[in-house]
Amino acid sequence: MAKKVTMQDIADQLNISKNSVSQALSGKPGVSEETRNLVHKVAKEIGYQYNRPTQSSPSNEQSTGNIALIASEFAFSMRSFFGEIYLSVEEEVNKRNKNLLIQSINKQSKEKLQLPSFIENRQVDGILILSHISNEYINKVIDTGIPTVLIDHHHPSIQADAILTNNRFGAYDAIKHLIELGHEKIAFVGDVDYSPSYQERLEGYMLACKEYGIKTKKEYLFTDAPEEANVINHYIAQLEQQPTAWFCVNDGLGYHVNAGLQIHGIKVPEEASVCSFDNGQLAKLSTPGITSMDINFKAFGQNAVKKLFWRMENKDEPNQEILLPAELVKRESTASNKFGETTQKK
Repeated sequence: MAKKVTMQDIADQLNISKNSVSQALSGKPGVSEETRNLVHKVAKEIGYQYNRPTQSSPSNEQSTGNIALIASEFAFSMRSFFGEIYLSVEEEVNKRNKNLLIQSINKQSKEKLQLPSFIENRQVDGILILSHISNEYINKVIDTGIPTVLIDHHHPSIQADAILTNNRFGAYDAIKHLIELGHEKIAFVGDVDYSPSYQERLEGYMLACKEYGIKTKKEYLFTDAPEEANVINHYIAQLEQQPTAWFCVNDGLGYHVNAGLQIHGIKVPEEASVCSFDNGQLAKLSTPGITSMDINFKAFGQNAVKKLFWRMENKDEPNQEILLPAELVKRESTASNKFGETTQKK
């Protein structure tokens, strides 16, 4: 019996994603005309039969009056970070006289690519995805054809509108602040493989160091740092030469670094400055309070809902990403470096 030809076979032959193949065959935007023609050519050559969905096109569907908000169980558990975004989304959806349907995606559903029933049964007019679940899962949601907007996540393999923090520029501003205080030995702490946001914050760190003529030291780049106090404490202890400043990709890591330095007898900010990102409760409750890059969570919800309703009326327009600025909030954890001169920008 001959093996069934699949979209993945076409994707493998052209070295593109399965989602791109789906977009090309269904006529959705997001791929070039050249790619679309190649996909159709290969599909014909290898005998792939594409069956278009039998339901009426989204533009002709009756409005359900519902909007979906989905996120991983982990994201929903981070109430201090995502709670305000959720409340803002709810407020904006209610203003538009729609109902908000919420579903957390557990590990089993993520791995088996099981969509919530209200999405499978097309009982929503639009979908908001909060943070990252998995690229495969998000692409399965997008493949339903229901207008979808991502909040605080994006990836090259995902063709959808996204509302994001300007992580690169935010991190750049944080490092600039430390450099202007006279710091040159600046550590980076964060797991860049965990989230595209953290990778972008590393890029902002590197850009600021480059523009100010500061050579980054490999031993100061803790780029797979978990949010675990014992690991952070060990990292601090094993450094032969201590940085005079620390940049952490989130407040949880900032909290652990702040506490770890003091455990090792390093005074903050007299001997080491600490700066983090997100400006959540941990930054405010730490002793001393941590300088952090503030994110306007309410703006996330407002822009996401606005973009989703626009997308519902403009299904064929190119995908867009909106970058929201992060603003430096200075607290007691950063101070002038008493052990070196300020480096001037080149």
